[in-house]
This record gives sequence, structure tokens and C-alpha cells, in this order.
Amino acid sequence: MHDLQELHAFATVMEHGSLAPSAQQLGVAKSTLSRRISQLEARLGQPLLRRQANRLIPTEAGLLFHGYCQQILALAEQSQRRLDELREEVSGQVAVRVHQTLARAWLARHMDTFLARHPGIQLTLGHPAQPPTGPDDEAIWIWVGPVAECGLRQETLGRLTQGLYAHPDYLARHGTPSHPRELASHAWVDLLGTTRTGLTLQHPHRGDYHFTPPHSRFRVDQSTLHIDAIARGQGLGVIPHWLAAGREAHHPGELSLCLPDWQPSSLTVSLLYPYGRQSRKVTALLEFLRQQVPPAWRSDGAREAGAPPPSPGSAWRPPLHH
Repeated sequence: MHDLQELHAFATVMEHGSLAPSAQQLGVAKSTLSRRISQLEARLGQPLLRRQANRLIPTEAGLLFHGYCQQILALAEQSQRRLDELREEVSGQVAVRVHQTLARAWLARHMDTFLARHPGIQLTLGHPAQPPTGPDDEAIWIWVGPVAECGLRQETLGRLTQGLYAHPDYLARHGTPSHPRELASHAWVDLLGTTRTGLTLQHPHRGDYHFTPPHSRFRVDQSTLHIDAIARGQGLGVIPHWLAAGREAHHPGELSLCLPDWQPSSLTVSLLYPYGRQSRKVTALLEFLRQQVPPAWRSDGAREAGAPPPSPGSAWRPPLHH
């Protein structure tokens, strides 16, 4: 078994080439440093250093052993660091950047639980308008929809299946569409221009139908405002079933599913974080977020035709609006 003090002494002398600066760096007397080198050489049974002019240079054995010495010291440091982590409290600053669809609908209430569980955590929560475009070592991202390669690890948390919704009174006034081609005669409520390039509806037996919505007279940039507008009878729009079920749980009768056999594409919910080993606080937060994924997100992206949207039991429960 090698003595770590002797190994540190040898590695430091190899770095500086003399005893004086090496002893100063290690904070020991030159005599102590010299003794440790001698003890290591005695333990190995051959000299590792020899004096040339005013410098200490390695012997052939010294050059060979130096590589192993560095590996042993690196492993010792790594093991100590990992052991120290076991004693670490989950604490410190952490930032989460979340898509606006999930900020209030899902994440905010769960962050209350995480903060209560880890009093040492300081959390910054934001909802940027765009997904990450490059590595971000300072934050964990939760995004809805496509994300380009950005240098972050991308993990799929689930998928949000979607449907066409309208208020029953609106449908009573304007008629309930029986085929996607009838949608052109209806008012459209657009969210962040997500359907400006068209909307493809998928049918299990009739294939796909590409629909270009009419110009939206009411466009919003938040999913909450989007649902509110549809629930007030402004027109039709695409809403994730999970959000619609949550709305219906608190405001029954405000949303009616149209064309249930025709499905818009589902939306991927992604968890993005840096590659490599994570700190304890980040590891704890990632695991916590995975545990909070609603069962409705884990269902197959292609919902069974005609099946009802997710049950309110797994949906959003927002504060009541009046």
C-alpha cells in the first residue's frame, strides 16, 4: 500500500524539479520532503530521482512510476470527492427554465414541494420564449415541442396528445364540424402562431388531412390565455387533452372536443441538462422532476381514435378564475 504523502511529495518534485519550491507548495520542511522521497524509494526498492547540477531529474524507474503515481492520486481525490458528496446537504442555487405551457400548469406547484423538501435550495424559475440554442451549465430546461441539437442532453419526459376544442355555445351557433374540411368556415384561436404553416390531422383509417386555418383574429402567447379565449367562445383551437381535462375539472361544460377521430400531432415534453457528472442538487432536482410526470404524459402519442381525453385525476388543477 502506497503512502499518499510520499506520492504527493514525489509528484510535486517531478513538477518543480527541486526540493525548495516543492516543499513550499506542500507546506513542509525540505528535510521532511526529502525523507518522504527516500521512504518511497526504499519501499519501491530503487531510486526514482537523481541530482543533475541544481535539479532533480527522474531515473528510468521514476519516469515509469510517475504515470502510475498520477493515476493513484487522481483516484484517491475522486474517491474522497464522492465520499464528501454523501455528506453534502442538497443545497445551493439552481435555475429551471420551463416552457410557458407547463410553468403554471405543472411545475410551479411541484417546486413548492421540492423547496419544502430541501430548505437549503435557492430556486430561480423562468419561462423563456425560445428553447435553448447552446450549452447552458447554469440551468435545467423543460420544453414542449421540438428542440434542435444544442449541446445539452435531451431526455423525453412524455408526450402531450392534443385535440380540437371549442365552447359548446360556439358550436351551437356555428355548427359542429363533422370533417376537417368544414374547419375553414370557423373562427380560429391561434397560440404563438403555432398553426400559421398549417395543421395536419391524423385519422386511423382515412389517413392525414392538412388544414390551413383561417387568419386568426385573436392570437395569444400563453396557453392559459389560449384556453381562456376558446372557453369564452372565441372559436376553435388545438389544446393538449391534459390541459383541457384540467380545465373541465374546475369549469365543467366550457370545452367540447371536436372531431375526436382526427388527431393533431402530439407534443414532446423534454428535459434538458448538461452532459457529465451532475452536482448533488441538480441530481436531486432531475430525479424529483421525473417523479412528477403525470400518467397522461406517458400514454402513447397516438391516442386511440374516439377515446376520451385524459381523466381529470391526472390533470392540471389551476386556481379558480371568475
